[in-house]
Amino acid sequence: MDTQHHFKTTEEERASRRAQRTAARKQRQRARRRAMLLRTLPAAALVLLAAGELLWFLSGETVTEEPGLPADLNEIPPAGEPDPESYVPLSAQASSATVHLGEDFGSGYAILIDVEAGTVLAEKDAWTSVSPASMTKILTLLTAAEQIENLDASGVITPEITAYCLENDCSMAGFWSGEEPSIRDLFYGTILPSGAEAALALADCAAGSHEAFVELMNEKARELGTSAHFTNCVGLYSPDNRCSVYDMAVILKAAMDNDFCRDVLTQKTYDIPASPLREDPLLLSNWFIRRIEDHMPEGMEILGAKTGYIIESGNCAASFARGPDGSLYICVTAMGGGIWPCIFDHVALYEMVSGA
Repeated sequence: MDTQHHFKTTEEERASRRAQRTAARKQRQRARRRAMLLRTLPAAALVLLAAGELLWFLSGETVTEEPGLPADLNEIPPAGEPDPESYVPLSAQASSATVHLGEDFGSGYAILIDVEAGTVLAEKDAWTSVSPASMTKILTLLTAAEQIENLDASGVITPEITAYCLENDCSMAGFWSGEEPSIRDLFYGTILPSGAEAALALADCAAGSHEAFVELMNEKARELGTSAHFTNCVGLYSPDNRCSVYDMAVILKAAMDNDFCRDVLTQKTYDIPASPLREDPLLLSNWFIRRIEDHMPEGMEILGAKTGYIIESGNCAASFARGPDGSLYICVTAMGGGIWPCIFDHVALYEMVSGA
Protein backbone atom coordinates (compact mmCIF):
# COMPACT_ATOMS: atom_id res chain seq x y z
CA MET A 1 0.00 0.00 0.00
CA ASP A 2 1.36 3.39 -0.96
CA THR A 3 1.37 5.53 2.19
CA GLN A 4 3.32 8.42 0.72
CA HIS A 5 1.54 11.75 1.13
CA HIS A 6 0.91 13.85 -1.96
CA PHE A 7 0.14 17.49 -1.35
CA LYS A 8 -1.30 20.21 -3.51
CA THR A 9 0.68 23.19 -2.26
CA THR A 10 3.85 24.00 -4.18
CA GLU A 11 7.26 24.78 -2.67
CA GLU A 12 6.86 28.39 -3.87
CA GLU A 13 3.53 28.70 -2.00
CA ARG A 14 5.05 27.24 1.16
CA ALA A 15 8.04 29.60 0.91
CA SER A 16 5.66 32.52 0.50
CA ARG A 17 3.73 31.46 3.60
CA ARG A 18 6.95 31.18 5.61
CA ALA A 19 8.04 34.63 4.48
CA GLN A 20 4.66 36.10 5.43
CA ARG A 21 4.80 34.49 8.87
CA THR A 22 8.35 35.76 9.43
CA ALA A 23 7.38 39.31 8.41
CA ALA A 24 4.33 39.21 10.68
CA ARG A 25 6.40 38.03 13.64
CA LYS A 26 8.95 40.80 13.11
CA GLN A 27 6.18 43.38 12.90
CA ARG A 28 4.61 42.16 16.14
CA GLN A 29 8.00 42.15 17.84
CA ARG A 30 8.74 45.75 16.88
CA ALA A 31 5.28 46.85 17.97
CA ARG A 32 5.81 45.11 21.29
CA ARG A 33 9.16 46.85 21.79
CA ARG A 34 7.51 50.20 21.19
CA ALA A 35 4.75 49.44 23.66
CA MET A 36 7.26 48.27 26.25
CA LEU A 37 9.28 51.45 25.97
CA LEU A 38 6.17 53.57 26.27
CA ARG A 39 5.36 51.81 29.54
CA THR A 40 8.84 51.94 31.00
CA LEU A 41 10.76 54.96 29.71
CA PRO A 42 10.58 58.33 31.50
CA ALA A 43 9.04 61.37 29.87
CA ALA A 44 12.39 62.68 28.64
CA ALA A 45 13.00 59.49 26.73
CA LEU A 46 9.56 59.76 25.17
CA VAL A 47 10.56 63.16 23.80
CA LEU A 48 13.57 61.54 22.17
CA LEU A 49 11.35 58.79 20.88
CA ALA A 50 9.07 61.33 19.25
CA ALA A 51 12.15 62.95 17.69
CA GLY A 52 13.12 59.61 16.18
CA GLU A 53 16.46 59.25 17.96
CA LEU A 54 15.54 55.93 19.59
CA LEU A 55 14.11 54.29 16.48
CA TRP A 56 17.35 52.40 15.84
CA PHE A 57 16.74 50.51 19.10
CA LEU A 58 13.12 49.85 18.36
CA SER A 59 13.64 48.47 14.88
CA GLY A 60 17.09 46.96 15.17
CA GLU A 61 17.63 48.09 11.56
CA THR A 62 17.99 51.23 9.47
CA VAL A 63 15.56 53.88 10.67
CA THR A 64 12.56 53.48 8.38
CA GLU A 65 8.89 53.25 9.19
CA GLU A 66 7.60 49.71 8.98
CA PRO A 67 4.55 49.36 6.72
CA GLY A 68 1.58 48.17 8.67
CA LEU A 69 2.72 49.55 12.05
CA PRO A 70 0.26 51.88 13.77
CA ALA A 71 0.91 55.53 13.04
CA ASP A 72 -0.27 56.37 16.55
CA LEU A 73 1.56 54.36 19.21
CA ASN A 74 -1.53 54.55 21.39
CA GLU A 75 -3.25 52.28 18.88
CA ILE A 76 -0.93 49.38 19.69
CA PRO A 77 -3.11 46.63 21.13
CA PRO A 78 -2.27 45.23 24.57
CA ALA A 79 -0.03 42.19 24.57
CA GLY A 80 -1.88 38.91 24.22
CA GLU A 81 -0.35 35.45 24.34
CA PRO A 82 3.47 35.22 24.28
CA ASP A 83 5.05 35.87 20.92
CA PRO A 84 7.08 32.86 19.74
CA GLU A 85 10.00 35.13 18.88
CA SER A 86 10.46 36.39 22.45
CA TYR A 87 9.03 33.56 24.55
CA VAL A 88 11.13 32.50 27.54
CA PRO A 89 10.82 28.73 27.94
CA LEU A 90 10.49 26.89 31.22
CA SER A 91 13.79 26.13 32.89
CA ALA A 92 13.85 24.03 36.05
CA GLN A 93 16.78 22.85 38.14
CA ALA A 94 17.25 19.97 40.53
CA SER A 95 18.51 20.81 44.02
CA SER A 96 19.52 19.11 47.22
CA ALA A 97 15.80 18.98 48.09
CA THR A 98 14.87 17.12 44.89
CA VAL A 99 13.43 13.67 45.58
CA HIS A 100 15.10 10.99 43.47
CA LEU A 101 12.47 8.34 42.95
CA GLY A 102 13.53 4.72 43.26
CA GLU A 103 12.50 1.36 41.91
CA ASP A 104 9.41 1.37 44.10
CA PHE A 105 7.96 4.18 41.96
CA GLY A 106 5.98 2.55 39.16
CA SER A 107 6.86 4.54 36.02
CA GLY A 108 10.36 4.17 34.69
CA TYR A 109 10.75 7.89 34.00
CA ALA A 110 9.17 10.78 35.89
CA ILE A 111 9.46 14.44 36.77
CA LEU A 112 7.50 16.87 38.97
CA ILE A 113 8.23 20.57 38.50
CA ASP A 114 7.20 23.63 40.49
CA VAL A 115 6.62 25.90 37.51
CA GLU A 116 6.89 29.31 39.16
CA ALA A 117 9.87 28.41 41.35
CA GLY A 118 11.63 26.68 38.46
CA THR A 119 12.60 23.72 40.63
CA VAL A 120 12.50 19.98 40.08
CA LEU A 121 10.69 18.57 43.09
CA ALA A 122 11.00 14.89 42.14
CA GLU A 123 12.54 12.95 39.29
CA LYS A 124 13.43 9.52 37.97
CA ASP A 125 15.81 9.45 34.98
CA ALA A 126 14.16 12.70 33.96
CA TRP A 127 16.84 13.73 31.46
CA THR A 128 17.10 10.35 29.72
CA SER A 129 15.66 10.28 26.21
CA VAL A 130 12.66 8.00 25.70
CA SER A 131 10.07 7.60 22.98
CA PRO A 132 7.32 10.14 23.83
CA ALA A 133 4.54 8.22 22.06
CA SER A 134 1.43 10.39 21.62
CA MET A 135 2.69 13.01 24.06
CA THR A 136 4.37 14.09 20.81
CA LYS A 137 1.03 15.61 19.83
CA ILE A 138 1.50 18.38 22.43
CA LEU A 139 4.26 19.75 20.21
CA THR A 140 2.12 19.04 17.14
CA LEU A 141 -0.60 21.17 18.72
CA LEU A 142 1.75 24.02 19.61
CA THR A 143 3.58 24.05 16.27
CA ALA A 144 0.38 24.02 14.24
CA ALA A 145 -1.23 26.71 16.42
CA GLU A 146 1.69 29.04 15.72
CA GLN A 147 1.46 28.45 11.97
CA ILE A 148 -2.30 28.49 11.32
CA GLU A 149 -4.36 31.64 11.80
CA ASN A 150 -7.81 30.77 10.42
CA LEU A 151 -9.27 28.09 12.68
CA ASP A 152 -12.54 28.09 10.76
CA ALA A 153 -10.93 27.08 7.47
CA SER A 154 -11.19 23.45 6.40
CA GLY A 155 -8.60 20.71 6.36
CA VAL A 156 -8.84 17.47 4.41
CA ILE A 157 -8.58 13.88 5.59
CA THR A 158 -6.92 12.56 2.44
CA PRO A 159 -6.89 8.88 1.44
CA GLU A 160 -3.12 8.96 2.02
CA ILE A 161 -3.66 10.09 5.61
CA THR A 162 -6.19 7.35 6.25
CA ALA A 163 -3.86 4.76 4.72
CA TYR A 164 -0.96 5.96 6.88
CA CYS A 165 -3.05 5.61 10.05
CA LEU A 166 -4.34 2.15 9.15
CA GLU A 167 -0.93 0.90 8.04
CA ASN A 168 0.66 2.04 11.32
CA ASP A 169 -2.26 1.08 13.57
CA CYS A 170 -2.62 4.64 14.85
CA SER A 171 -5.29 5.84 17.25
CA MET A 172 -7.89 7.87 15.38
CA ALA A 173 -10.49 10.48 16.26
CA GLY A 174 -13.06 9.08 13.81
CA PHE A 175 -12.87 11.39 10.78
CA TRP A 176 -13.58 9.68 7.46
CA SER A 177 -11.39 9.67 4.39
CA GLY A 178 -12.42 12.60 2.18
CA GLU A 179 -13.98 14.50 5.07
CA GLU A 180 -13.20 18.22 5.36
CA PRO A 181 -13.47 19.18 9.04
CA SER A 182 -12.67 22.64 10.32
CA ILE A 183 -9.12 23.21 11.47
CA ARG A 184 -10.50 23.96 14.94
CA ASP A 185 -12.05 20.48 15.04
CA LEU A 186 -8.75 18.97 13.88
CA PHE A 187 -6.97 20.51 16.86
CA TYR A 188 -9.41 19.00 19.34
CA GLY A 189 -9.38 15.71 17.44
CA THR A 190 -5.60 15.62 17.73
CA ILE A 191 -5.53 15.99 21.52
CA LEU A 192 -8.66 14.64 23.19
CA PRO A 193 -8.87 11.21 21.50
CA SER A 194 -5.25 11.42 20.22
CA GLY A 195 -6.40 11.25 16.62
CA ALA A 196 -3.51 10.63 14.24
CA GLU A 197 -5.59 11.49 11.17
CA ALA A 198 -6.40 14.88 12.70
CA ALA A 199 -2.72 15.51 13.50
CA LEU A 200 -1.63 14.63 9.95
CA ALA A 201 -4.30 16.88 8.46
CA LEU A 202 -3.06 19.72 10.69
CA ALA A 203 0.46 19.08 9.43
CA ASP A 204 -0.81 19.47 5.85
CA CYS A 205 -2.58 22.72 6.70
CA ALA A 206 0.38 24.18 8.58
CA ALA A 207 3.29 23.20 6.34
CA GLY A 208 2.03 21.51 3.18
CA SER A 209 3.39 18.09 4.07
CA HIS A 210 4.10 15.85 7.03
CA GLU A 211 7.83 16.05 6.37
CA ALA A 212 7.91 19.85 6.25
CA PHE A 213 5.81 20.03 9.41
CA VAL A 214 8.20 17.76 11.33
CA GLU A 215 10.98 20.18 10.41
CA LEU A 216 8.93 22.95 12.04
CA MET A 217 8.40 20.77 15.11
CA ASN A 218 12.13 20.22 15.51
CA GLU A 219 12.78 23.91 15.00
CA LYS A 220 10.29 24.65 17.79
CA ALA A 221 11.85 22.02 20.05
CA ARG A 222 15.23 23.72 19.62
CA GLU A 223 13.74 27.17 20.23
CA LEU A 224 12.44 25.89 23.56
CA GLY A 225 15.95 24.76 24.52
CA THR A 226 15.17 21.04 24.53
CA SER A 227 17.29 18.18 23.21
CA ALA A 228 14.18 16.46 21.83
CA HIS A 229 14.02 15.30 18.21
CA PHE A 230 10.97 14.12 16.30
CA THR A 231 10.52 12.09 13.12
CA ASN A 232 6.72 12.22 12.93
CA CYS A 233 3.88 14.29 14.34
CA VAL A 234 1.80 11.45 15.80
CA GLY A 235 4.22 9.63 18.12
CA LEU A 236 5.04 6.48 16.16
CA TYR A 237 8.12 4.70 17.41
CA SER A 238 11.46 5.47 15.80
CA PRO A 239 14.92 5.40 17.37
CA ASP A 240 15.22 9.04 16.31
CA ASN A 241 11.86 10.07 17.80
CA ARG A 242 13.11 10.89 21.27
CA CYS A 243 12.35 13.23 24.15
CA SER A 244 13.09 13.19 27.87
CA VAL A 245 10.27 13.72 30.37
CA TYR A 246 11.99 16.99 31.31
CA ASP A 247 11.88 18.10 27.66
CA MET A 248 8.20 17.18 27.47
CA ALA A 249 7.53 19.28 30.58
CA VAL A 250 9.11 22.27 28.82
CA ILE A 251 6.97 21.63 25.73
CA LEU A 252 3.79 21.29 27.82
CA LYS A 253 4.51 24.57 29.60
CA ALA A 254 4.91 26.36 26.26
CA ALA A 255 1.64 24.88 25.02
CA MET A 256 -0.19 25.91 28.19
CA ASP A 257 1.13 29.45 27.74
CA ASN A 258 -0.58 29.63 24.34
CA ASP A 259 -4.22 30.67 24.80
CA PHE A 260 -5.68 28.37 22.18
CA CYS A 261 -3.49 25.38 23.00
CA ARG A 262 -4.40 25.74 26.66
CA ASP A 263 -8.08 25.65 25.78
CA VAL A 264 -7.58 22.44 23.81
CA LEU A 265 -5.47 20.74 26.49
CA THR A 266 -7.90 21.60 29.28
CA GLN A 267 -11.11 20.48 27.56
CA LYS A 268 -12.70 17.36 29.04
CA THR A 269 -15.11 16.84 26.14
CA TYR A 270 -15.71 18.27 22.69
CA ASP A 271 -18.50 17.44 20.25
CA ILE A 272 -18.12 17.53 16.48
CA PRO A 273 -21.37 17.41 14.45
CA ALA A 274 -22.05 14.88 11.72
CA SER A 275 -20.71 15.67 8.27
CA PRO A 276 -21.88 14.92 4.72
CA LEU A 277 -19.70 11.80 4.80
CA ARG A 278 -20.13 10.84 8.46
CA GLU A 279 -23.66 10.36 9.74
CA ASP A 280 -22.84 10.24 13.43
CA PRO A 281 -21.35 13.06 15.51
CA LEU A 282 -17.95 12.61 17.13
CA LEU A 283 -18.05 12.83 20.92
CA LEU A 284 -14.46 13.42 21.99
CA SER A 285 -13.16 13.00 25.55
CA ASN A 286 -9.88 13.59 27.35
CA TRP A 287 -10.12 10.44 29.44
CA PHE A 288 -6.99 11.14 31.46
CA ILE A 289 -8.50 14.31 32.92
CA ARG A 290 -11.89 12.66 33.48
CA ARG A 291 -10.31 9.66 35.23
CA ILE A 292 -7.74 11.43 37.38
CA GLU A 293 -9.86 14.32 38.64
CA ASP A 294 -11.75 12.17 41.14
CA HIS A 295 -8.48 10.88 42.60
CA MET A 296 -6.50 14.10 42.90
CA PRO A 297 -5.36 15.05 46.43
CA GLU A 298 -7.61 17.51 48.24
CA GLY A 299 -7.01 21.04 47.01
CA MET A 300 -5.19 19.94 43.85
CA GLU A 301 -6.86 20.61 40.51
CA ILE A 302 -5.87 18.95 37.26
CA LEU A 303 -5.89 21.57 34.50
CA GLY A 304 -4.70 19.86 31.34
CA ALA A 305 -3.15 16.63 30.12
CA LYS A 306 -2.10 14.46 27.19
CA THR A 307 -1.41 10.74 27.27
CA GLY A 308 0.51 8.34 25.09
CA TYR A 309 1.16 4.66 24.63
CA ILE A 310 3.40 2.49 22.52
CA ILE A 311 5.11 -0.73 23.55
CA GLU A 312 8.55 0.92 23.60
CA SER A 313 7.54 3.59 26.13
CA GLY A 314 4.62 2.04 28.00
CA ASN A 315 1.86 4.29 29.26
CA CYS A 316 2.90 7.95 29.29
CA ALA A 317 1.25 11.15 30.43
CA ALA A 318 2.03 14.84 30.75
CA SER A 319 -0.22 16.80 33.08
CA PHE A 320 -0.55 20.34 34.41
CA ALA A 321 -2.08 21.03 37.84
CA ARG A 322 -2.79 23.82 40.32
CA GLY A 323 -2.14 23.44 44.04
CA PRO A 324 -4.17 24.67 47.02
CA ASP A 325 -2.19 27.93 47.17
CA GLY A 326 -2.47 28.55 43.44
CA SER A 327 1.00 27.24 42.59
CA LEU A 328 1.36 25.50 39.24
CA TYR A 329 2.95 22.11 38.70
CA ILE A 330 3.87 19.93 35.73
CA CYS A 331 4.14 16.16 35.98
CA VAL A 332 5.40 13.91 33.17
CA THR A 333 5.86 10.15 33.35
CA ALA A 334 6.78 7.41 30.89
CA MET A 335 7.11 3.62 30.89
CA GLY A 336 4.08 3.17 33.12
CA GLY A 337 2.59 -0.26 33.68
CA GLY A 338 -0.92 0.52 32.46
CA ILE A 339 -3.51 3.28 32.18
CA TRP A 340 -4.47 3.32 35.84
CA PRO A 341 -0.93 2.79 37.20
CA CYS A 342 0.12 5.80 35.09
CA ILE A 343 -2.73 7.87 36.53
CA PHE A 344 -1.91 6.92 40.09
CA ASP A 345 1.76 7.73 39.57
CA HIS A 346 0.65 11.29 38.79
CA VAL A 347 -1.61 11.29 41.84
CA ALA A 348 1.27 10.13 44.02
CA LEU A 349 3.55 12.89 42.78
CA TYR A 350 0.89 15.55 43.27
CA GLU A 351 0.38 14.30 46.82
CA MET A 352 3.92 15.50 47.53
CA VAL A 353 2.82 19.13 47.10
CA SER A 354 -0.81 18.98 48.14
CA GLY A 355 -0.21 19.54 51.84
CA ALA A 356 -2.51 16.63 52.61
